[in-house]
Amino acid sequence: MKLGIIGCGAIGSHVARASGNIDEIEKIYLYDIETEKAKKLEEEIEKAEFKKFGEFLPLVDIVLESASQKAVYEYAEKVIDAKKDLIIMTIGALFDDDFRERLIEKAKKNKCKVYLPSGAVAGLDGIKAASIGGLDEVTLVTTKSPEAFGKEIDKRKILFEGNAREAIKMFPRNINVAACLSLAGIGFERTRIKVVADPVIKFNSHKILAHGKFGRLRAEVENLPSPENPSTSYLASLSAVALIKKILNPLQIGI
Repeated sequence: MKLGIIGCGAIGSHVARASGNIDEIEKIYLYDIETEKAKKLEEEIEKAEFKKFGEFLPLVDIVLESASQKAVYEYAEKVIDAKKDLIIMTIGALFDDDFRERLIEKAKKNKCKVYLPSGAVAGLDGIKAASIGGLDEVTLVTTKSPEAFGKEIDKRKILFEGNAREAIKMFPRNINVAACLSLAGIGFERTRIKVVADPVIKFNSHKILAHGKFGRLRAEVENLPSPENPSTSYLASLSAVALIKKILNPLQIGI
C-alpha cells in the first residue's frame, strides 16, 4: 500500500511515524500547507517523501486527511474522483448534508471507500448495531481543559448544550467525535451534546449514553491529550493507525 497524508500536525505525524513501521506500507507521501512541517517529518521516516497533493495523488492507494474542515472540502472529492480510498479525521466536515451525500454518491460510482475512524470515543460498534433495532436517545458529554477551547476559566463550566449539528458549528476543532457518533446512530439533529470545560481534569473525557430497543449503553473514555496538541486526544491518532491496520488485515474484528 502507498499512503498519502494531508496535514502533518499531531495526528498526521503520529500516523506517518506508525505507518513507517508497517511492513505492508511501501511508501508514505506527506503534504501540509506549512511545507516545513512535512519536510521535517520526512527526515524522520525512511519511507516518507514530501510531495504536493496533486503530485502524490496518482501514486497512492489511500489518502488520510488530518488537517481541517477546509482541507476536507478542498481535497476529499478530488481523492474520490481519482478513484482512491479516503480516511477522514476531521469528520465534522460531514455535517454538511449536501457535501456528505455527494461524496457518498461519488464513492459508489468510483467503487472506493470513505473511512471514518472512531477517534477519541469508544462504543461506536454498539451504537451502529443498536441503531438497526432502533435508538431512542443518544447523548455525548465531552469534557476538556479550558486551554483546549482557548479559554481561561478557573472553575468547571458548561460551554454548550444542544444538538450535534450546532455543537460542530461552534467547536469545529474539538467535537469531531460528535459527528462520528451522529453518523453511526440517530443523526445530527437528534444526537444531544454537552461540552464542558474543567480546569482540574487531566484527561479529555468523552461519555456516550444511549438507550433503545437493545437496552442501554454507557461508554466512557478518559483520554490523555496529544503531547503536540492539547485539543486532540491521543486515542484519535491511535484509532487512525488501527483503521489502517484493519484495512490491511484479512481478519476483520468488529463492525
